[in-house]
Amino acid sequence: MEVGRLTSATRTPGPGRILVVNAGSSSLKLRVLDAADDLTADADLPAVGDGTGATDGAAIRAAIESFGPIDAVGHRVVHGGTLYDAPVLVTAEVRRRLESLTDLAPLHQPKSLAALDAVSALLPSVPAIACFDTAFHATIPEAAATFALPAEWRQRWALRRYGFHGLSHGYVSRRAAELAGAGSAAGLRVVTCHLGAGASLAAVHGGRSVDTTMGFTPLDGLVMATRSGSVDPGLVLWLEEHAHMPSRELAETLESRSGLAGLAGTADMREVLSRAAAGDERAILGRDVYLHRLRGLTASMAAALGGLDVLVFTGGVGENSAEIRSRAAAGLGFLGVAIDPDRNSPAEPSGMADFEITAGAAQARTFVIAAREDKQIAAEVRSLWPSVIAV
Repeated sequence: MEVGRLTSATRTPGPGRILVVNAGSSSLKLRVLDAADDLTADADLPAVGDGTGATDGAAIRAAIESFGPIDAVGHRVVHGGTLYDAPVLVTAEVRRRLESLTDLAPLHQPKSLAALDAVSALLPSVPAIACFDTAFHATIPEAAATFALPAEWRQRWALRRYGFHGLSHGYVSRRAAELAGAGSAAGLRVVTCHLGAGASLAAVHGGRSVDTTMGFTPLDGLVMATRSGSVDPGLVLWLEEHAHMPSRELAETLESRSGLAGLAGTADMREVLSRAAAGDERAILGRDVYLHRLRGLTASMAAALGGLDVLVFTGGVGENSAEIRSRAAAGLGFLGVAIDPDRNSPAEPSGMADFEITAGAAQARTFVIAAREDKQIAAEVRSLWPSVIAV
């Protein structure tokens, strides 16, 4: 039998075991979920195509062979552009179209496609489904998605707010509705805070994204580990014209040498907070700029919703930094946010568990929810399955 292939005798009516492939900038995460969404196997490898040769076909083959039979593969793809606003079965034509979107996400799309090619070469008979980080934000209204640029520009180059981290925002907003006892989430106003090395917020109303902080690229919005977040476009123009800074250097600086790294001298939030507690002025500034932008944009998301029912923290910083959650919430009392110090800093870390940190008198509820893009991708693969097996 081919690696991971199910025969017609063993193939289940639905995708019982789904391999989720999450290709990041520095890692390739492989997860196998069963029909109950339980994690049954996993492997973390260096990124495909990172130039080191650390992850090659042999390493991926060894991991996949250890997983056993696979029904379907779900791939995280960062950018679907205006071509894809829902998961899609990958064909040769779809693969070609995904590559045409590389200019919109030059740091992310090539890694997704390299992983897609590597896994598909090993599992040629297993359906591959592309699931998009941009798709969740396709529901954003035109008023939120449209930049105030000439119409001919917007139409010629599809210039609009795409938004990213959609797989994470989609999952945690759905999970928050479950935890809040809201059933279908109809009418629930949720702000989701995905705070990791990359960071973004989303305003989710009734399960649909209505606004988000990242824009045409993942560079917009919040202060991040090494990315600047929003800056005045006039500042960039000034640097080009008066400092004669090449566009390549500008891009590299805004992407890789800004954010917390540029402010505090380290991209690691744990180190920033440790240095700030010791009185380091650069770290204090970095922490405070980060929080200022986080609180301000959270309020902006709440304004897009017309109020706030639930606030969610997720991602590496959002899940693990009680201090960031506490300091952020301290500036959001006017939105009805208040958190319980004991719940926010539990004696026993919860690991992958989700938990509530709402103070008793708060009007808005606050949750910490583990990022599970793998579950969201698996759900999207299942939603497409009837059409996949009909092909």
